[in-house]
Amino acid sequence: MVFPAPGRQLAGDELLEAYPWPDEGRWVRAMMVTTLDGAAAGPDGLSGSISSSVDSDVFTAVRRMADAVLVGAGTLRAEEYGPMQAAEADGARRNAAGQAPAPQLAVVSGSLDLPWALPVWAESTLTPLVLTGPMPDAEALAAAREHAEVLQLADLEPASLLTALTDRGLRRIVCEGGPSLLEAVVAADLLDEADITLAPVFAGTAQTPRTDGLAEIARFDLVHLLTAEGYVMARYVRPGHR
Repeated sequence: MVFPAPGRQLAGDELLEAYPWPDEGRWVRAMMVTTLDGAAAGPDGLSGSISSSVDSDVFTAVRRMADAVLVGAGTLRAEEYGPMQAAEADGARRNAAGQAPAPQLAVVSGSLDLPWALPVWAESTLTPLVLTGPMPDAEALAAAREHAEVLQLADLEPASLLTALTDRGLRRIVCEGGPSLLEAVVAADLLDEADITLAPVFAGTAQTPRTDGLAEIARFDLVHLLTAEGYVMARYVRPGHR
């Protein structure tokens, strides 16, 4: 940790403690990695090709005590998410906090055209949620219900998505994108924290999805900076939310 000063090494669960969750209320944090030229993925279209083991350690710390991981269907397909399973090391800590044994995956999909063959559906500790609109295709809805718990919402606006999760007691939420979903959450002023890794590489932005852009700049405050192996991991929060 190089900011705030004085700098110090983090060991063991100190990395987890560097990404705390509030004791009460909903808290939405985003996790993403970007290159020196602003790419969100490498030439293979995957974020893993611009990531590293140290970034993975931070990614794990950010997720470890979450209640839900919110992700768009496109990101789920591209990254081929693996199962979200309980970690024995976190069992006592999560139980003491009144949490389920593992985070629950929550996938946003209006079409319900999802990669059902992925093991994330059958092998996760908690059955994943799929958040969809009020009138999905009946055949697609039936297929989805064979693999996941489906929540039909009046709309797929960020406020509706987050309220649906909070109403289920899932108040610690990690939003992992894609870019359009994250941008919508920011535009709705519903993002509390951004955990951003800067990778020391150039990758070109051909594989980075474009979004509509924000009407207004959303400013965040820097809380800490970590660095290892040339990667810089920053934690930001909304002003007044530390």
